[in-house]
Amino acid sequence: MDLALLDTTLADLGQPKFRARQVWSWAARGAAGYDEMTDLPAALRGELAERVPFSTLTVERETRSKDGTLKVLLSTHDNRKIETVLMRYKDGRGSVCLSSQVGCALTCTFCATGRMKFARNLTAGEILDQALYFRRQTDITNVIFMGMGEPMMNLDHVLAASRLLPDLGVTHRRTAISTVGWIPGIDRLTQTDMPIRLALSLHAADEDLRSAIMPVNDRYPLADVLAACERFYSVKKRQVFVEYVMLDGINDQPHHAEELAAVLDPVIYKVNLIPYNPTDSIYDGSARDTIAAFRDVLEARGVRATIRLTRGQDIDAACGQLAVKAAAA
Repeated sequence: MDLALLDTTLADLGQPKFRARQVWSWAARGAAGYDEMTDLPAALRGELAERVPFSTLTVERETRSKDGTLKVLLSTHDNRKIETVLMRYKDGRGSVCLSSQVGCALTCTFCATGRMKFARNLTAGEILDQALYFRRQTDITNVIFMGMGEPMMNLDHVLAASRLLPDLGVTHRRTAISTVGWIPGIDRLTQTDMPIRLALSLHAADEDLRSAIMPVNDRYPLADVLAACERFYSVKKRQVFVEYVMLDGINDQPHHAEELAAVLDPVIYKVNLIPYNPTDSIYDGSARDTIAAFRDVLEARGVRATIRLTRGQDIDAACGQLAVKAAAA
C-alpha cells in the first residue's frame, strides 16, 4: 500500500488524520480490501477503492513447494517483476524472504538474481506489500531481507518498511538484513534505533577466492567487512549470522573451514551452512557428508555452526535462486 498516497487522498477528502491509522491497522492485520474495514464509512471505503490501490503489486503467479514453501511472482506498477517467498515451519514460524531491488548490480556468481540486470530500488510500499500479501493468508513471525537485490544499497526504504513490520506481527528482533558486505549500509544499520539482526553473506574466508565468487570483495575486502560487523556487535550486542553457501569443490574443503574459523570471533559470529541447489549455475552443491565435515571443523575450533534446513528447492525458491525467469519473457 502506498501510505503517502493514502495520506494525501484522505487529506483531499477532508478526513481526520486517524483514518490513515485505521486503514493501516486493518491492512496490517490481514484485511483483503477496503470493504472489510467496517469502522470506516461506506462512502469513504468506495472512494479509497477508486483512488488508492490496495496494493502496489499485482500477483502474476504462485508456486507451492511440496514442503509448503510458497513463492510468488509479483509485478510492479511499471511492469517490473520480483519474487518473494514464505517458508512455513513445524514450530509455527512463518518466515518471509523479502526482495529489496529489481535485479541486482553486484553479480555474485552463485546467485541467480546476480545474473539479472539491475533495474531500480523498490519503494518501502512495494517491500511492505510483499509481506502484506502473505499476511492476508497466514500469521508471519520472521522476516529476512535476503530476496532479490542488496538491501544495504536501498537501506532508506528497507528501514522504512522495517519500522512498520511490528504491526504485521514481526518484531525488530525477528527481522534480519542480509548483506554481501556493503560497509556503508552496515555502519548505518549500526546507528539505527531498531534492534534488527545483521546477516553476512560470506562464502569464502580467502580474499582471492571470495573475490572470484563475490566481486564486491574487490571493493570492500573481507577484513574491512568483518571490522564493520564487529562495530555492529560492539554497539548492538547482537550476534552476526554468517551465511555460507556450500559449493562443491570450491569452498567446502576442510582447509576452507580452517580459514573461516581463523577469521571469525566465536563470540560475535554464528555460521549457517547453506546447501546449494544449482539451477542453471556454474556450480554444484556440496554433498551432505562434506557439509557435515565442514561444520565439525568449525565447531572443533569453537565456532558455532548449523546446517540450514533448505526449503523450496523444487520451486527454485532456495538461497540464491530468485531470478524471475518471466523477466526475460
